[in-house]
Amino acid sequence: MMFWYDRHMSGWGWFGASLGMVVFWGLLIAAFVLLLRALERPQPTGPHRTPWTPPAPASPEQLLAERFARGEIDEEEYRRRLQVLRAEGADLTKH
Repeated sequence: MMFWYDRHMSGWGWFGASLGMVVFWGLLIAAFVLLLRALERPQPTGPHRTPWTPPAPASPEQLLAERFARGEIDEEEYRRRLQVLRAEGADLTKH
């Protein structure tokens, strides 16, 4: 047989077997719970079937405000550029 001491387990053998059984059942229960959670998750609907959509790109005014908040441009330059952005018919393709 596999056991020593005249086919009886020692105290450490019982400890190892008990710990192994607890780990086995813990993993089995965890797998079952994860499977249930995955099955309960709502399925995406719509033409794209993706629950997450990327955020919309920031507007030029938002980008300018972020640069001002980070200190990359001063207030005078911020106001000047904001005025250009808000001007009707401003050609933003020029560099």
